[in-house]
Amino acid sequence: MQKKLHIKVGDTVKVLSGEHRGQEGKVLTIDRSKERATVEGINIVKKHTKPDAANPQGGVVEKEAGLHISNLMLVVNGTPTKVGRSLNKDGKLVRIAKKTGEEIK
Repeated sequence: MQKKLHIKVGDTVKVLSGEHRGQEGKVLTIDRSKERATVEGINIVKKHTKPDAANPQGGVVEKEAGLHISNLMLVVNGTPTKVGRSLNKDGKLVRIAKKTGEEIK
């Protein structure tokens, strides 16, 4: 069974440690098995590619690499916050911001 994570695709996150510490971006993809997330504009790496049908020239392509989930913190309304889980009125388990107590959409 896959581990339930505190962030989802589309969330805005802040990087807590490493070379890109303090930067914020939007989560593009999540790899649950490796517990890594790709964040827009953060951890850019150069990848050398051979020519193919999509890229006939080949060359060096810059793209985002993954960051470990533990190095990311969710940002809600401009403030980084821990994530908790709580039952809402319908009895459904939802994410809540620990700092403000509001439900995360």
